[in-house]
Amino acid sequence: MNLILSIPMQARLAAVFALGVCIGAAVNWAIYRLAWNGRSISPWSPPDPSAPPRRFTDRLPIVGWLGLRREAALHGAGFWIRPMLIEILTGAGLAWLYWWEIDQLGLLPQGFPQPLLGMAVDLHRQFAAHVILIAFMLAASMIDVDEKTIPDEITVVGTLAGLFLATVWPNLSLPDTGLNGGAFLHLASPNDWPAALDGAPCSGSLALGLACWWAWCAAILPRSWYSRHGWRRAMQLCCARVSRMPSTRRILQMAVMGSLVIALVWYGNGLGWHGLLSALVGMAASGGLVWAVRITGTAALHREAMGFGDVTLMAMIGAFLGWQPCLIIFFLAPFAGLVVGVLRLILFRDKEIPYGPFLCLATLVLIVAWDIVWRRGFAVWGIVVAGAENYFAMGWLVPLTVLCCLALMAVMLGTWRLILSAF
Repeated sequence: MNLILSIPMQARLAAVFALGVCIGAAVNWAIYRLAWNGRSISPWSPPDPSAPPRRFTDRLPIVGWLGLRREAALHGAGFWIRPMLIEILTGAGLAWLYWWEIDQLGLLPQGFPQPLLGMAVDLHRQFAAHVILIAFMLAASMIDVDEKTIPDEITVVGTLAGLFLATVWPNLSLPDTGLNGGAFLHLASPNDWPAALDGAPCSGSLALGLACWWAWCAAILPRSWYSRHGWRRAMQLCCARVSRMPSTRRILQMAVMGSLVIALVWYGNGLGWHGLLSALVGMAASGGLVWAVRITGTAALHREAMGFGDVTLMAMIGAFLGWQPCLIIFFLAPFAGLVVGVLRLILFRDKEIPYGPFLCLATLVLIVAWDIVWRRGFAVWGIVVAGAENYFAMGWLVPLTVLCCLALMAVMLGTWRLILSAF
């Protein structure tokens, strides 16, 4: 770490930009290969049989897309512009994020002293985790924009990555240097970590972790739910589909192996368990919250309000950030979604809005403005809003906030249905 810190910031930013461009190229590959209707647009994918032969230079990030313009007859005029911009903006965005998080200490309280070597290591690990999360979110958002669906290949792998990183790097969550004096956010923040959630021999914490894990595994099972002919018939059809799908066996195997890993980490009873349990609860609580919104929205709109991909996407974000940030993200995302949705309806008469990009956008805003949202607070039209840590410190207020948000969502979606009926 001393070697990295000794490198001039300009050189580090250039290296992060180059790494970001390469990550953008990997994201472009995922966008076109993991979509439901895969396309051979990425130079790292097998080319279309009718396409001109690919060149070595086509695989160079950014400039390679200039050469791939010759495939416009296959993929459409200007098809190369978006992927090239994704690579440029990913490189520039990650370089800016590194400058903000590492050089400016943007996520830490204002006036925070220059961190010691140990915390500098944690900040770099935190940045690396954010890079991984952003890559998954970017791929999911672009596919959602294109097809209004989010593939499990992205959200499931991303969730497993978040759980793994939380175990090996317990201090990868957002900083929490406020009420409890802790360095990074955990399950009980901003309060102290309770002894009841420790590892062995506290069996209750193991039961909580396993419950979250099995709930997520059950959620990603390939099922369908058709209640038109009653709940009993719907349950029969759902069980029949689950039992016949080949992926069910793989998910059950993953559930059993994951349970063994969770038990081993619990038995070790160290910081790794704190990180893993925080990630498991963040995964289950965040995904469960959006699932509840999906059910509420479907009832309000009289049709499916959100795809299940939004549920798995939010579970992935929760595995990286924890349940507290995701509750804030859940509150922020609908406002941008409603504004953009009204504009799309007026300009393009498009009634379908992909919600995943708004969840990802709210996540990015929260990460960048974390100190303001969590600790300092802000003012809107003269109304002062205290930092979120003050609210999360009042345990009784959290479930009330969730219920209020669900009610607000039901009202907003009901209003949206009335707007749609007017067109």
